[in-house]
Order: sequence, then structure tokens, then C-alpha cells
Amino acid sequence: MKPSIDEISGKTFDFVIIGGGTAGLTLASRLSEDPSLTIALLEAGPANLDDPLILRTSQYGAHFGKEGYEWGQSTTPQVHANGKSFYWPRGRTLGGSSAINFLCWTKPPLQDIDDIERLGNPGWGWESYEKYLKRAERFVHLGDDGQLVPGLTANGPRPPEQGPLVISYPQTLENFEKKAYQTLKNLGIPDAPAPPAGTYACAHTFDPISQTRTYSTTAYYLPVAHRKNLRVLVSATVSKIVLNHDAESGNVLATGVEFIHEGKKHIVHASKEVILSAGSLKSPQILELSGIGRKDVLEPLGIPVVVDLPGVGENLQEHVFTGVSWEMREGLPDLTLDILRDPEQLAQQIKAYESKQPSLFTSGISGFTFQPLTTYTPRAQDLYDELSTKITENMDKYPPGLREQYDIQLERLEKGAPAFELISFPGFFSYPNPPEAGKKYVTMLFASNHMFSRGNAHITSTDPLASAALDPHYFEQDFDLKSLVEVTKFVRKIVGVKPYDEIVGDVAKEINPGPGIQSDEQLADWVKSSIGSTYHTLGTLSMLPKDKNGVVDPTLKVYGTKNIRVVDLSIIPLHIAAHTLGTVYSIAEHAADIIKESLTRT
Repeated sequence: MKPSIDEISGKTFDFVIIGGGTAGLTLASRLSEDPSLTIALLEAGPANLDDPLILRTSQYGAHFGKEGYEWGQSTTPQVHANGKSFYWPRGRTLGGSSAINFLCWTKPPLQDIDDIERLGNPGWGWESYEKYLKRAERFVHLGDDGQLVPGLTANGPRPPEQGPLVISYPQTLENFEKKAYQTLKNLGIPDAPAPPAGTYACAHTFDPISQTRTYSTTAYYLPVAHRKNLRVLVSATVSKIVLNHDAESGNVLATGVEFIHEGKKHIVHASKEVILSAGSLKSPQILELSGIGRKDVLEPLGIPVVVDLPGVGENLQEHVFTGVSWEMREGLPDLTLDILRDPEQLAQQIKAYESKQPSLFTSGISGFTFQPLTTYTPRAQDLYDELSTKITENMDKYPPGLREQYDIQLERLEKGAPAFELISFPGFFSYPNPPEAGKKYVTMLFASNHMFSRGNAHITSTDPLASAALDPHYFEQDFDLKSLVEVTKFVRKIVGVKPYDEIVGDVAKEINPGPGIQSDEQLADWVKSSIGSTYHTLGTLSMLPKDKNGVVDPTLKVYGTKNIRVVDLSIIPLHIAAHTLGTVYSIAEHAADIIKESLTRT
């Protein structure tokens, strides 16, 4: 599997892909289907093959803070969030974030994807999105004989041979999950006939036979690792794209990629294209280190501006979440992830898992709800009116392209888009008060998926090993904060509704925010300090018209270049109400077709 540096350094390949994560491996697999093409892929992290910390599920966050799995990045101190800096783990391993994420497989509303097309991207609407997602996914479940049979989707059974990425539902479901679901129904939230709007059981990237995570490495790379036209080099950190001027087109031509491997610099040459698939935080960093980006970022660092492209690193959008945790009523047999903090209980669960018995490692985060703000608060219209007025008053101050995005976001709010999410989490997952040893907890997480605040990611150093300055501008638009305060109030009401009260007892013990946090001001302060990233950053290399601060066109080519494309989540110009894993696979499958079609025209 592992090529020597001599097979890469100084050699020429048709395509050089930067980043061996979700998108990069998917794209490399599809392009290498043509034996006449040669592909080199560079991944900054290690391979971590057959690693139990990756393959064994329900170890949420176990990779965080470990250099062998993720980049260890944090945001700049957030002016509108009590000056706090937020930890932003992202995958730095073969498979990228698909190797360390929480395995959730959700799809966005049809309209969210069509909105991407509305912003000037023909061919990127729901029809193509679904086409390419179906190419990736393979829904399955275990039959009575222990063999795979067609899995159930929102649209009925689907043949198990459909795609390389195995998708299934958790094999283990605790009783409290069913009660949480019934409680939400009793609060008036309907089932989701076609997710995401409503409450439903979330599918996961989980193989029910091997009882392991399925991710881009196992689904897309390992089955084709034998191909002679594909070379994947790990522990190779890209420092820049090597650029020249193409006299024929007048654009910049990428001729190769400079990278660091075992402390030494190397160059691999590209005869056709260089493709950035390093993710929303690293792809803009590599472009800027190469001289493509904003003058006000590059010139102070002494980097010659090869392509002046103001949209690079801008339009950063993120999902955020927080949660309310309660102590579980004593004596309930339900298992929660809290027991894994006990070494003896952990060993028992691992033993059950290794003997292919039901365990916490065959469970998942299953209870999902997506609803509009009107479901959670009677103040929704007031918040909308206040926000709409503010945007209208400030329209002349917004950068190119943002007004069009805001118009769509306001329309979404007005039409009741399911932008606010609830997640029933089987254990303790909230801040700032810690759990007690020996106790079990339940948490209702909630997230905002159509944030109005816009941030940026820019280099502050020419060192390719240094992190860029990551500034999401959390709560710069105070609607983002006020709406989460309202959702917090809704979530706290859950414990007084049957049958959730059977989980937490007649007098629920709330751990976070805690009974001392009551006023709107106190709740806002708690939200500012307790939110976390849901690891769904996008927009930093937006697919938009160039005069709207776009960085790539609908063929994913970087403006001003002849042969650099971006294939990762950074291209999505407007956020979606869904977890983004499936969207990345769809982007990569779509990109593979775009590139293959371009080859037939040359």
C-alpha cells in the first residue's frame, strides 16, 4: 500500500490530489478507474489502517487532541462569544474526517441544495446531488441469517450492491431513546416522512457484519489500492502548488506540488491537473501559500500575488451546537456512553463487541429532529423581523455575494425551513459542569444549521505546518445567539413531558446549564461559552460567480487558473440543514464525472 518516496518525488502524474480524506480518496478511486490515467495522492497524516480507535464505533471524540488523527486547530478568540477560543478538530489521517466523525448519515432539504444552484451554479441542484449520493451509498441491514439484505431508506428498500459506502441503522437501541422519540411527538413534532423535516432514526456509516466504521479508506481506497496507476503517500504535508504562466490561455498553470515528507521538501509534477481536497480549513491555506488569494493577506507576508482572488478564505460558515444534560433516574437498565468511563465496564463492552454481541459499540446517535424556529418559540416572527430590518439597513456594507445569500436565508426562515436540530445523545455531552463518576446521563443536543454570521480562514505565516487563523465570527449576527437561547428554553421543557419524565425522574436533576441559569441574559452567556463546532465548516472557497466573491466556477476550476480544481466542502457557498458527510461524497462523485468529461473534450 505504502509507496516509497522515490515513487513520488520528482515523478510526473496526470493528476496530483492534495488530501487523502473523504473527498480525496473518493476522487482518486474514481479517476483511477481509467487505467490510462496516473494519480498521485498526498495525505498529511498517517494511514492508521486497521486501527480500533477508528474502526470501533461509539468512541466519540476519542481521537480529539491526538496528533496522529487530527490537526489540533482552534479558532481565534471570539469577540461575540466571551472572548473564548473554540477547539476545531478535523481529520489528519487517511480517510480524513470520515475516519473520526460521529458516523451520522443525514441528507439536507431539497431546497437547500437547489439554493446552491440558484446562486449561479448550473448543474448543482438536488437532481444531481441525489444522483451522485446514490452512487456512493449502499443501505443494508442484517437478515435473520446474518447476511446483508436491502436496507430501508426514506424511499423504500434499495439493492445492497448499489455503492461502496455501507450505510445501516444502529443494531442496539435503548429504551430511553424510544421515550425521547415519543416525548417529541407529544410536544407536537411529527415523524419525518421524508427526512430531514421531523423526527427520525439516523442512519450511520457502519457495517453491521464486521461491526466497524465504514469510511472513505475502507469504501473507496482499500478495494483499489492494488491499482498500478494510483499512488497514495501518507505523512506528506503540502507546502504549496508550483505555478507557472500559461501563455496560451493567459491563466496560471499548476505544474506540480511541493510537499514535506520526513522533514525534507519534495516536488511531484502534474501533467494535467492539481486538485485540492484538503478541506475547508486547509485548502484555502494551501492556495494562499501558493500566491492565490487576497492581496491584503499575501503581501504583508511577502508572498507574491499570482492570482488576486478576494474570495479565498472568506464566507466561512459553520454549524454550532450545545446541549442540556440531566442525570438519568437511578435503577434504569439502559446503557449510556457514560459507563465507558469505568475501565471495568469498558472492558466488558469491548469483550461483547469482539465476540459480535450487541454492545454500546453497535449503538449510535440515532434520534434526530429537524424543525423550523417556529416549532421552538412563539418569538420566531419577532426575531425574523428584527433580523430582516438589520440586513436591509446594512446591505451596502456587505461584501459581494452576501446579500444574495442573505435573501435566500431570510426566505428559508419565512417559509419554515428545518434549520434547527435536536439530537438525543446517549450520555453526558454538555458544559461547563462535569459528570459524576458512576452516574448515567441523557443529553438533548441542539444545533443551528443556517447561521447568518460569516467568518474567514487566512494564513498569518508562510510556515505550511502552522495553522491558519480561523475566525468564524460566532454570533456577530445576534440572531444566531438569540435563536439558540429560544431553543434552549424549548429543550428544558422536555423533562416535564411524558414519557421523558420516566427517564429523569419526577424532579429532574439538570446538570447543564444548571438551575441557576434562568434569565435570557444568563442563557445567552451560557450559550456563548458552551457551544461547540459540529465540524461542518464550508464556504471558504465558494463556488460562486467571480464578481460575487467566488473562488471556483461550476466545473470546480479556480478562477484565473488553467488546471487547479477544488473538490471538498469548501466549495459549498451556503450552508445546509444536515450533517455534511454525505454532501462531501456527493461532491467528489460529481467532480469525478466533471473531470472525466473534460478529458473527452481535450
